[in-house]
Amino acid sequence: MKHLNTPIYAGLLASALTTSLLIGCDNSESPTGKLNLNITDAAVDGATEVVVEFTGAEIKAGSDTIDIDYAAPKQIDLLALTGGISDTILEDQILPAGQVEWIRLKVNESNSYITINGEQYGLTIPSASQSGLKLNRPITIAENGIATFTIDFDLRKSVHERSGNNYMLRPTLRLVDNATDGTLSGTVDTSLLSATCGDGDKAAIYVFEGNVTADDIGSAVEPVTTATVNLTTGAYTVAFLPFGSYTAAFTCDAGMDDPQTDDNVVFDVTTTVTVTAGQTTDQDFGLPAPQA
Repeated sequence: MKHLNTPIYAGLLASALTTSLLIGCDNSESPTGKLNLNITDAAVDGATEVVVEFTGAEIKAGSDTIDIDYAAPKQIDLLALTGGISDTILEDQILPAGQVEWIRLKVNESNSYITINGEQYGLTIPSASQSGLKLNRPITIAENGIATFTIDFDLRKSVHERSGNNYMLRPTLRLVDNATDGTLSGTVDTSLLSATCGDGDKAAIYVFEGNVTADDIGSAVEPVTTATVNLTTGAYTVAFLPFGSYTAAFTCDAGMDDPQTDDNVVFDVTTTVTVTAGQTTDQDFGLPAPQA
């Protein structure tokens, strides 16, 4: 195993990493490439902060397992990373060219927490100290190339409330290639919001792969990701979607959607959309036309 001590310095929305030891120092002829790894989030209702402390990463690249430790832990409020905002986990990390089998994010459960109604609660992260947060999707590092990926940390699917204000983070992670992703963005008309959403309701856009019938989180056909709708402006943004065809559905029932149960989530408007790599697809939602 190659072990790296990696200093990390906070920036505005990203962190700059420098490496004290380069991969492949024992063989200067070995081809290498670079990996940039970012993190983003699909929001959860009810919380004002979901903070996870990251301490490094472990990467299985070819025959090497590369262990990376930050010089100082990095706390990230995942709720601040919505609407296309991301933060950096690794930057210009030199790796052997070829296939990366998996990436494991090291986390410190004891300094991770969730804030609800001004009260801070500990966040249980199963297997945090043993396996961390592991992504098993293979990716390719091209020789002399730069690969940039974003981890979508979907909190709506990942945060579970247990008894006695005890919260568990069982992460649902998506790894998205930034070279092939696009964005879905638009507005929910105020007439639709006022007609369907009551006091205390949480509005959201659910995005499903392909042309499907929308259903709740935890169902057989669950969303790829979700995005919160601003109840004042109606605006929403779903970023880091791989290019392709999707079903987008609007609901006011996002706040009652428990990933552990089969909930009766009502989707008031559903449409199909096509997301193009490197572009923003505009999709607004309005009241359905009256039936004749």
